[in-house]
Order: sequence, then structure tokens, then C-alpha cells
Amino acid sequence: MSTFALTSPPITGLTASSPPPASSAAELLKRGKIKETAQKFEASFLSVMMQSMFEGVKTPEPFGGGQGEEMFKSLLTDAMAKEVTKSGGVGVAATVQREMLKMQGLQEVAQ
Repeated sequence: MSTFALTSPPITGLTASSPPPASSAAELLKRGKIKETAQKFEASFLSVMMQSMFEGVKTPEPFGGGQGEEMFKSLLTDAMAKEVTKSGGVGVAATVQREMLKMQGLQEVAQ
């Protein structure tokens, strides 16, 4: 009978990849603020676009119309714009975020 060694020889040629350098708490906070600001900008942009889109839409009297609808239409477009942005948006926030990071001297982190 042959004897098997319970230990295996070391594997050569493989090196553990070093993790990316840890960002400081201040840099992480700055990145978070930049992302939040870019998303708010996109939501504001979409809200203005949606307001102009709904400008000519009139609803029949039994189910809408009047001063109340006109008064709350901007709130509706704001809410819709925030939801579109939250679910991925149209790409404005990503572009704004990238440019803001460049302005701050920070590199974009791959997600």
C-alpha cells in the first residue's frame, strides 16, 4: 500500500489581489453628497420637463379640472420625477455626478 501525504504542496504563481485603498470617511461623505445632489438635479430637470409635457392636457369636468387640479399638478410632476430618478433615471444624474467628481479631483468608482 502506498502512503498519501495529507498536506499539499504550496500553489505558486497566485497572489492575492490587494483591495483598493480605503477611502477616508470625509471622501466617502463627499461622494455620497455628490450622488445625492446629482439625483436631486435630475429629479428637478425631469419635473420641469413633465410640467411642460402636461401643460396642454385637459381632463373632463366630472373627474378633474378646475383650480384644484391646476394647483396640485406641480406636486404630481415632482413626485413622478422623483420616482423616475429613484428607479434609475434617464442618465442625467450619472453624467452630472461624473462631472462633479472631476471638479472635486476625485476619480469615478466602478460600480
